[in-house]
Amino acid sequence: MSPGREAVVVGAVIPSLVSYGLSPDADLVYRTLVTFGARTATELGRELGLPRQRVLDALDELHARGAVTFTRAIRRDAAEWSARPPAEAIPALRDSRPPPRTGPTPARPDLVVPELARPSLGDGLCHLPSRAAARSRMAALVAVAGREHLAMNPEPWFEPEATRSAAPLDRVLLSRGVRMRVLGVHPSDLDPLVPHGRRPRDKMPDYRRMAAVPMKLIIVDRTVALFPLDPRDFDRGYLEVAQPPVVGALVSLFERNWDMARTPPAAPGQAPLSKREQTLVTLLAAGHTDVTAAQQIGMTSRSVTNILRALMDRLGVENRFQLGLALGALYSITPPSLRPPSTTDPEEPR
Repeated sequence: MSPGREAVVVGAVIPSLVSYGLSPDADLVYRTLVTFGARTATELGRELGLPRQRVLDALDELHARGAVTFTRAIRRDAAEWSARPPAEAIPALRDSRPPPRTGPTPARPDLVVPELARPSLGDGLCHLPSRAAARSRMAALVAVAGREHLAMNPEPWFEPEATRSAAPLDRVLLSRGVRMRVLGVHPSDLDPLVPHGRRPRDKMPDYRRMAAVPMKLIIVDRTVALFPLDPRDFDRGYLEVAQPPVVGALVSLFERNWDMARTPPAAPGQAPLSKREQTLVTLLAAGHTDVTAAQQIGMTSRSVTNILRALMDRLGVENRFQLGLALGALYSITPPSLRPPSTTDPEEPR
């Protein structure tokens, strides 16, 4: 039997697929298939509380990256979809690049885009002809940076070479007391620099997340800015700008988007749930109702509802079913099937 939409069913404990360039909808759909088995698009939409087209778009994303398969059917929404096992799908997603975008990036009304006229070419401009040249120049700027480092990262997936060089540069800047602020689309539940040199006790930059950011941008001490010549092809190199009016406009661009962004949820191991929240969700995942869970904790059922609503808002999900799946991505709760029997669990029906 399919779980009800108001259930808190803890999903498979796997990392967020958003870290590998997939959408939050695709992450929820994949986690549902892993947890509950094959489903049609109609069943997925009903269980997740998502419109049919969002489910189909998510399935297209997953299929394009090889994370799901389907049985042939006369009608598309009658096909039954299955998840590729996480042990196979996650390494493949980690090692693959998201499909390239075709055509210009569509305009988004919620983004603040650069308000720059075409500046005249002259002193203060330098062309860095490749990514390697940009990384080399970045290392030189880090060596002299004294106050502030700002960065915007529009890409959900990072080149291995870029991540390998980023962790040591971050460490140097933060150890000198340079303030680092990073604005990106990458979720915080999986630090992309951990496999490439970020140590658990390293200081971390301040990070905020948006659904999309307007451009790739690095600004050092509000005096020098670097950004790609072509936003769709970083291999064409970067432009370094030291003209004060242009750098000032780019700083303003960063600050306006930073103000609109939100701080992402805590990463695994950083206790995204309070002790009371964790106890409540564990009871609900084990089968308690709001009323019996409230009795166990010593609160009213209305308080239970308010806690869950606040938790859903914090994790950016729309219903309790999605909440349970999201908790699997945060490694916050062990699914009941993986826990040893407990006297606090409700009795199984006889």
